[in-house]
Formats: sequence, structure tokens, C-alpha cells
Amino acid sequence: MQRRWDIFCTVVDNFGDIGVCWRLAKQLTQDHNQMVRLWVDDLRCFSCIAPDVNPEIQQQNVQAVEICQWQKAFPEVEPADVVIEAFACELPDIYIAAMARKNKQPVWINLDYLSAEPWVAQYHRLPSPHPRFPLTKTFFFPGFVPGTGGLLREKNLLAQREVFDIAAEQAFLDQKGLYERRSGEIRIALFCYDTAPVENLIGLLSESSSPVLLIVPQGRVADRIAAILSHVASPNESLIKHQQLTVQIIPFMAQNDYDRLLWSCDINFVRGEDSFVRAQWASNPFIWNIYPQAEGAHWKKLEAFLDLYTVGMPPEMATAVREMWFCWNGGKALNAPAWVNFLALRESLMQHNKEWVKQLLEQDDLVSGLVQFVENQL
Repeated sequence: MQRRWDIFCTVVDNFGDIGVCWRLAKQLTQDHNQMVRLWVDDLRCFSCIAPDVNPEIQQQNVQAVEICQWQKAFPEVEPADVVIEAFACELPDIYIAAMARKNKQPVWINLDYLSAEPWVAQYHRLPSPHPRFPLTKTFFFPGFVPGTGGLLREKNLLAQREVFDIAAEQAFLDQKGLYERRSGEIRIALFCYDTAPVENLIGLLSESSSPVLLIVPQGRVADRIAAILSHVASPNESLIKHQQLTVQIIPFMAQNDYDRLLWSCDINFVRGEDSFVRAQWASNPFIWNIYPQAEGAHWKKLEAFLDLYTVGMPPEMATAVREMWFCWNGGKALNAPAWVNFLALRESLMQHNKEWVKQLLEQDDLVSGLVQFVENQL
């Protein structure tokens, strides 16, 4: 049944929160025929990953989703049947009061952050009554195992991945103006936080035994790389060559194109939540830069995922993956043995990742689970 959904999103770390919310909104409309209004507080940042969004327009319709600028002076609007508070952002007081006045209580969901920690299954779908209004909010946790909310995965995603062959890859690379693959080249996509040891990585890739193409989106990390290689590059150059390494700096891509970039690369460095999940569906070897938290809370989340992900790996592969991920997240200095050992496992990791995807497919995708939950409530 078609319902009206309001999704509220504050842009916290540039692209992670809005990346998840935009995929969620599109999948609700395209796969489940729902009506979606997406409230976002930073349309300029949003437009980097959704080029059709005009940051100057406060209300617009893009890909069948109504997009509204979420401003401090929030308008009086009719609340939707389903209200999603993404990642613990706080709904406007005027909107909560309007929810309380409705004859039928909306389904109010706090869509929380993704984690592999064991407690997630216990807290998934727990209700939380509002202290002042006759409203109940339900916590919905994405996750990697049955008993959690699952992961974002469009109905046709894996079928599209399956038919993405060499010809489709070449057509995509040509369309995006990406550098032509050289013989024996290792193609790497780099998306990371400022805390990642980029200087060490550039040093290792420059001295690689094989040619390397490093594809980096515009931004602070790309600026850092340009500064590191300033002795061989002019300030505005999008293609920088140094020894075995070629760096190509590219504009941000729409989400469907970013998926294809991940499918086209031999190794994907990803960060946060959205690109992390998309790298898993891509099946190519990936390295996760987890969002750094106060007092090192992110290490537990990293370890929890690795504990799940490395099950079934031969011990030497599991050790190499843990070592590389540990170094990339600042646990110790990124060094040549960690990188070389990880690189040597590329083929084996791709096979492991295909099995990992099969395991993830044993649970419903996040949006299907949300829609089913809502129907059971209404």
C-alpha cells in the first residue's frame, strides 16, 4: 500500500548521512511505490552526490522524491504516515506537536547507525515512548546478521553488477573521462577521512612494482595528495604522475556512477557507512576507514565487523586484512609489508567477498524490512 513518508536528515560528516538517506528515499519510491518527502539541512553538500538537486531551491522534486530545505524556522506541515528520524537527528518541536494532534499516530522510526556489534540485534525495534506526547518512537538498526534491519540494497543492484562486464566498464570509464587502463595496472578508488595516513599510502604506491592509478574525489584529501606531490604537479592539475603512481582527481559522482566506479576498481578504500556498504555489494577487495569517535569508541565497531567478515578466511588472509585495516585507521604506521600482503590476496579476497555477499542476502534488505514493519504497525 502506498504511504507518505517524511525522512529527516542533518548532514554531519559531509556525505555519509545524506548518502544513506538519499538511497533510502529513492528505493522507497522506485522499488516500493511510496511517496517520500526528504528534509535536508545542507542542500549544497547534497548536490555533490545528487547533481540534479539545485541547492538554491528550497523545495523541488528529484527522481520522484520531494526534497525540502530543513530550516530552523520550520513550516507548519501535515506530518506523513511514516516519519524517519535519521541517525538521531532531532525533529522540529512544531512537527512533533503536529504528529501528536493526528487522529492516527504516525509510525515514528529512529533509523540508527550501522554496526556489527552483538548488542544491535537486542536493541533493534525497541520502542521508546515520548515523555510528553502520546507518541512512540521505534529504534531501527541496520545490520549484517538476521535479527537486525539489514542493509540498503535495491532490487536490481546485484543483477546490474552481474552484467557489468569489460565492455560496460570501458564504456563507463570513457563516459567519465577516467584514465585508460595500462597493462598490469592496479586501479584504486580512494575515499577516506582526513585522519587516514594518505602520505604513507602515496609513498607505497609510488614505489609499487606495478603501475597504479589512484582515483580520488575532489576535496581535502585530494588537496593533500596534490600538496604531497607538488614537486611533480601544477596546483590545478587533475592528473599527477610520480614514479609508478598516477593520481586522477575527479568531481564527485552521482550515487549510481559511484557504484560503477567501485565495480571498476581492483581495490576500494571507503569510509563511513554508505560507501562501506556499497563496496561490499561490489565484491572487490576493500579497506574501510571508520568514522573516528571520541575515546576510541570506533575501534570496537571496527573489530566487531572484522570478527564477522573474516569468519571462514584462512588465518593468513584474516591476519593480512586485519593488519591493513588496523594501519589504515591509525592503529600503527602503514607499512610496506601490510600493503604488499593485502595486495597479494586480491583474487582470494574477491572470492571471499562473493561468499560474504551470499551470506548478507540471507536477510531482507533494509527498505523492505522498513516497509514490512510499517505495514504491520498501520
